[in-house]
Amino acid sequence: MTLNVLTLSTLFPDMSRPNFGVFVERQARELASRPDVNVTVIAPLGIPIWPIGLANQYAPLRALPRKERWKDLTVYRPLFSTIPKIGARYNVGSMTRAILPLVRHLHAQQPFDVIDASFFFPDGPVAQRLSRALGIPYSVKARGADIHYWGKRRDTRAMVKRAGAEAAGLLAVSSAMRRSMVKLGMDAAKIRVHYTGVDLDRFEIADRAVAKDVLGFEGPVVLCVGALIPRKGQDLLVQALPRLPGITLLFAGQGQYRRSLEKLAEELGVDRRIGFLGSVPHDRLPRIYAAADVMALPSSSEGLANAWVESLACGTPIVITDVGGARELLDRPEAGKIVDRDPEAIAAAIGEILYNPPEREAVRDTALRFTWEANADLLLHHLKGIARGG
Repeated sequence: MTLNVLTLSTLFPDMSRPNFGVFVERQARELASRPDVNVTVIAPLGIPIWPIGLANQYAPLRALPRKERWKDLTVYRPLFSTIPKIGARYNVGSMTRAILPLVRHLHAQQPFDVIDASFFFPDGPVAQRLSRALGIPYSVKARGADIHYWGKRRDTRAMVKRAGAEAAGLLAVSSAMRRSMVKLGMDAAKIRVHYTGVDLDRFEIADRAVAKDVLGFEGPVVLCVGALIPRKGQDLLVQALPRLPGITLLFAGQGQYRRSLEKLAEELGVDRRIGFLGSVPHDRLPRIYAAADVMALPSSSEGLANAWVESLACGTPIVITDVGGARELLDRPEAGKIVDRDPEAIAAAIGEILYNPPEREAVRDTALRFTWEANADLLLHHLKGIARGG
């Protein structure tokens, strides 16, 4: 019997944002590749209703097809109205109203057995409302900021908790995330730990000297992969750089925080040793990981960052802070170091790895348990159980 899954995700790539939610896409594709599983993706697009000046910024999203085949998946992209900065609590109602007619239509054609919401806000509360309207069970996955940020905000906390309470099952990207969910008041008995996956055929060990030569890198390289936002702690890496003479620091990611980082680098006199690579296409990241001697990401919060696992799969050790599933991932000293969010501690850890680099095969071994096959196996088992009990 075919399991008909509705995947609901506001984190999903498109032609204008090919890296946005790429891990949600990869998870959905792996699930859809299984026999007797049908996956339909609804990836709503929030469009601000004001100010008028934002119209050009969101024009690429408006221009996207409302339905398309995206890497073997059928993806619907309905639009819903948002209010920037102050309207988060209204997004749930706006998004539900925008997509409910479409979901009813699809459900009438081929009934869904279960809703798989890929993020806790606004996806979780919307899945809760769709579940009530259609009479089918739903699951929500917690990834990081959806619990640490939306689960704590005064205007959204209650909605996150209700979505967790009424869900037939819940997923967490790490055991640490599961503990955060329980602390928020969610039922531990229905939360499964669901680790991310990594494409081990693409993210693999490559000759570091050759990779550096191809990319034009010289000397020791520290790489940071992630959006340029304060939570990722890139400023701490800039502050650590004066303690690491001769080291080049590269940022792969984009965001408005770049201007602050550039200004800080100029003040510290290290701007000539920092490079901003912008938003790197996901299929080009393996070569950049391979060219780096260390990948550092001193975040203030994470679930279990995909960049951590990708770097390890390429044999590049990591320096990270004690957040999320850091200790679950770094189960051997060769893989990297967990440090305080302090520039001096970060510099010391990076320096130690550069002075005494580990065997790259030992680093990669840490990532071998994070496969998309294992990810899909657990997800399918989870969703089947929910559908049977629905």
